[in-house]
Amino acid sequence: MDALRLENVSKSFGATQAVDGLSVQVPAGSVYGFLGPNGAGKTTTLRMIMSIICPDSGAISLFGNSSAAAAKHRIGYMPEERGLYPKMSVRNVLRYIGAISGLSRAALDAAIDYWLQEVDLSDCADKKVEGLSRGMQQRLQFVATILKDPDLLILDEPFSGLDPINLDLLKDIVLRLRDSGKTVIFSTHVMEQAEQLCDLILLINNGAKVIDGPLEAIRAQHSSGAVIIEAEGDTAFIADLPMVGAATRQNGGMEVILRDGADSQDLLEALVARVRVRRFEVKIPCLREIFVELVRGEHE
Repeated sequence: MDALRLENVSKSFGATQAVDGLSVQVPAGSVYGFLGPNGAGKTTTLRMIMSIICPDSGAISLFGNSSAAAAKHRIGYMPEERGLYPKMSVRNVLRYIGAISGLSRAALDAAIDYWLQEVDLSDCADKKVEGLSRGMQQRLQFVATILKDPDLLILDEPFSGLDPINLDLLKDIVLRLRDSGKTVIFSTHVMEQAEQLCDLILLINNGAKVIDGPLEAIRAQHSSGAVIIEAEGDTAFIADLPMVGAATRQNGGMEVILRDGADSQDLLEALVARVRVRRFEVKIPCLREIFVELVRGEHE
């Protein structure tokens, strides 16, 4: 079963089309990234998923339910605008949020102790929220989201403002949750974060889908046909090989652009027959390069 399904969902605010005919399927047990620049429509989409705002048209279902309210016990939502009570202690904030979720006091205190330790905040349990650093508050907000052990986590820009150590800490937790069968949806404008975490991605621009699907399949589809080569011996012959469209020397090696339809393995065989190959790397574009290429194509 899909954890989430959007079918032709649209939303406008006055003359601004925030989301335009968006269709998405998020398989249960995956990490799914909603990616795009600021203002692309990511937060608006997440708010519609959570029934905070209603779509103008289209349908949204969560675990087969037609609204987040019907599946709220299975969903943890971390909004972009953080919502913690600054004058309360860390533990009391979590007790309050857990009580709203219907957790018993015993189960709640056990969950609080566990998750505060997981995010390295055990020593801050009795401190007021206002006394925590921004990064600590970010981790505390994550604990508030995961406290009731939801099947689906929806995280809006969850890594913004985190230093590299705390960024790695939350990334590790997200991957562990996925491995335990949870579904994680998160939005970000930082493509590198998605490359490290996501099984599937959705690229949005101006409220519309640019591309979606498994990360590795998307990268493979947009291969530049470039190969990086380092070899011992005379490599001048490479430019004249039938499968080579262009060859450029760089940093002690060579970047080769294959002709359309050429197989990189044929190039490797031709090299091994004549020189000793130290490096042979098929160049796979990063998400940022793919996004820029696709958006530029749309504008053209």
